[in-house]
Amino acid sequence: MLVIKSHDEFASHLGKELGFSDYHTITQEQINLFSDATLDHQWIHTDTERVKTESPFKATIAHGYLTLSLIPYLWKQIVDIQNLKMEINYGIEKLRFAQAVTVNSEVRLVVTLVDIANLRGVTKATIGITLEIKDQKKAAFTGEAVFLYHFI
Repeated sequence: MLVIKSHDEFASHLGKELGFSDYHTITQEQINLFSDATLDHQWIHTDTERVKTESPFKATIAHGYLTLSLIPYLWKQIVDIQNLKMEINYGIEKLRFAQAVTVNSEVRLVVTLVDIANLRGVTKATIGITLEIKDQKKAAFTGEAVFLYHFI
């Protein structure tokens, strides 16, 4: 795991891959809980019988936003940013969902530091994000996550 303790340490990684997370298995229970939390119960996510005959995937698929919601969990497996007063999710840019994630797929996050700026003492970091699906050529999504870090 990469440890970062200051803006300057962070900036030294500009343009470099920061690493990748462990694989995380997307379960039907996780999909169902996300459906309940977001009130999105579309059958392609929750109807394990109907998908066998009507879905091109022949299995339920994770919500795109479920896969996005894994970013903080997987990001914390890659980088330990220390000496912080606060960190804020600032945005997601250039996001593209490239492939559906079927139930029981394993996914991992791969990240690169795309841009970094010091905004009057606040570090704005733009992180290239790719959610890979194990044994698949296409990623689930690609994009850029933007975080604000208030170092001590």
